Amino acid sequence: MTVKQPQTVQQKWYEGHPAVWLLAPLALVFFFVSAIRRALFKIGVKKAYRPRVPVIVVGNISVGGNGKTPVVLALAEYYTKRGVNVGILSRGYGAKSPSYPRIVAAGDDAKEVGDEPRLLAGRSGCSVVIDPVRARGARFLEDECGCELIICDDGLQHYALKRDIELVVMDDRRVGSGYLLPMGPLREGLWRLGKVDAIIHNGATIPNFEQSVAPQFLMSLSAGEFVNVLDNQRTTSISSLQSLKCKAMAGIGSPQRFFEQLTSMGIDLAESRALPDHHEYQKEDVLSGTLLMTEKDAVKVKSLAHPDCWFLPVTADISPDFYQLIDAQLLMAGLTLDKAKKEK
Repeated sequence: MTVKQPQTVQQKWYEGHPAVWLLAPLALVFFFVSAIRRALFKIGVKKAYRPRVPVIVVGNISVGGNGKTPVVLALAEYYTKRGVNVGILSRGYGAKSPSYPRIVAAGDDAKEVGDEPRLLAGRSGCSVVIDPVRARGARFLEDECGCELIICDDGLQHYALKRDIELVVMDDRRVGSGYLLPMGPLREGLWRLGKVDAIIHNGATIPNFEQSVAPQFLMSLSAGEFVNVLDNQRTTSISSLQSLKCKAMAGIGSPQRFFEQLTSMGIDLAESRALPDHHEYQKEDVLSGTLLMTEKDAVKVKSLAHPDCWFLPVTADISPDFYQLIDAQLLMAGLTLDKAKKEK
């Protein structure tokens, strides 16, 4: 049995149902306000902070989650191995911290620091800072954490923080209807895809765009063993789950993508529950039986979980050509790579 996704209206809006034309006047207002704001930053009327270290922004031009977190983790791991002190900066969507900037620890409550920053802190081993004022958070990473490279989780449209590299992550929904907010899902027009440094596709194919766009790369997500939500030292193999009737839930940008991943792994889903992105879980949301979820969901439901709850950690695999492109741009920005090797 599959529970109907509670975002039916949202899906129709994302895909451009005829009714969205009622919102066209508001989309026109959004267009002009956004354009004026960009222009004010460009001519210097609104001030933007330039960190002393290179900044990579991993964002999107549409609303909703689409795979940015695995990209941030992949970049953090890659450059940490290259001898760089990496810091990760997040707005901390949904965070309720009493003060900012705040360093996120692996054991922090996701309700207080946000689900994605909590996941990033647990997986990356890097300094993770949340601050709704990103310029202030960037200064903290520079001055207090000694970071040599800042990777921003989201913030492509946050022009108050200057950046050296802009990356767009896109899932199989791509740009949806192609309409601007609130008529459609786009925060900026399709022209923006030609201004960024690279586009990473969390999907099976690279799409063709009518206009010129930045270099495009495919990303695949490699799954590890399932990890117990209550005891992260316990794992179970995919094969052991294939003989069971499992259930699944997901509160991410595209829950169906997670469910399809499970079934492609040979797991029989007796029930699946799709919830909105950044959903605040309640006890009744947690299904009984063998329950599978994403790592992002796991950090939010740990206090509600039962012993048969498992999450699936994933790792982003991106072409070496992508990293070569980023390496070249970071070198131009003054970042020294492989310091340990050069010192020997």
